[in-house]
Amino acid sequence: MEPIRVLIVDDSAFMRKMLTNILESDPRVQVVGTARNGQEGIKKLKQLHPDVVTMDVNMPIMDGISALKEIMETNPLPVIMLASESGTCTKNTIQAFEYGAVDFIMKPSGEISLDIETKKEEIITKVIAAKEATLTPGTLSEKRASPSIEHGRTRQKTSRKPKKQTLIAIGTSTGGPRALQRVLIDLPADFDIPILVVQHMPPTFTKSLADRLNALTNLHVKEATDGEKVEKGKVYIAPGDYHMKVKMNGNNYILKLTKDKPLNNHRPSVDALFYSIAELSEVNKIAIVLTGMGSDGSEGLRKIKQEDEDALIIAEAEETSVIYGMPRAARDTGLADKIMPLYEIGPFLKSLQANNHE
Repeated sequence: MEPIRVLIVDDSAFMRKMLTNILESDPRVQVVGTARNGQEGIKKLKQLHPDVVTMDVNMPIMDGISALKEIMETNPLPVIMLASESGTCTKNTIQAFEYGAVDFIMKPSGEISLDIETKKEEIITKVIAAKEATLTPGTLSEKRASPSIEHGRTRQKTSRKPKKQTLIAIGTSTGGPRALQRVLIDLPADFDIPILVVQHMPPTFTKSLADRLNALTNLHVKEATDGEKVEKGKVYIAPGDYHMKVKMNGNNYILKLTKDKPLNNHRPSVDALFYSIAELSEVNKIAIVLTGMGSDGSEGLRKIKQEDEDALIIAEAEETSVIYGMPRAARDTGLADKIMPLYEIGPFLKSLQANNHE
């Protein structure tokens, strides 16, 4: 197999050197060039034709967001953003997903991270995965749901028993911010089913994601807080480094945030949320697995179906998944009631709400 050709764009000579050393320690990767800013990066991209680009967010002359936008408009290819944990940088990183960034890596200690070596495994894994990513340049509204929402039906469902309340739980990872945005912008302001989301992300980034989605969609999107009541029409995103679970308390559903050990190397974990959903009774359960690396969520789906055969399980179709890892694992459980492209999921959920109100 030919090595994956990578272009590194970063204004720090130290970071360029360290990233080169990290990536070239794996024989599957070859660093074909480096650049000091976005402008130089675009020029070298045209000369070197890399398979993947790593792009610093904050740079002089042309920053990473501007460079990403131009790349995705003129010569789309997988771009991984490198970001430091600052307010502006996290907001810019979330915005990068709208422009088509595949993934991001958080620098462990600021713009020039002397300890970037601690991210070695993550950097190599994400670059290798990015090579196979499905790119989604352009605006999120280009493709609308087809008239038929029966696309990809895999299991024949019997009619579900009516229950008092419905909960939607969504799990996602790589490519998730853009996928979540697409699902949520397709839901109307009067959509009243609570949505619980686990997106694999570090602290601070989940808050920026929630704020961004709240500004861009018709729904009230927020980062979850421990002990809060789940309310109709709200979207709750698990905070980075906390598992989010839902418990019954009297007649209310309450969110519990815990520092329990990571599941599938993740905290928050999709399985942790799904396991808690499985334990609820007298509630319609809709579990959705969107784009992402790995298999987080698949064991939780088994538990949900084991406890409630009427639960509805949806997996994103391969054609729209940035990384078809988590949705494939969900599909492979054999429990998915529907396998749907991203642009059909929102309209389908809207149709379910309409049926519930009949």
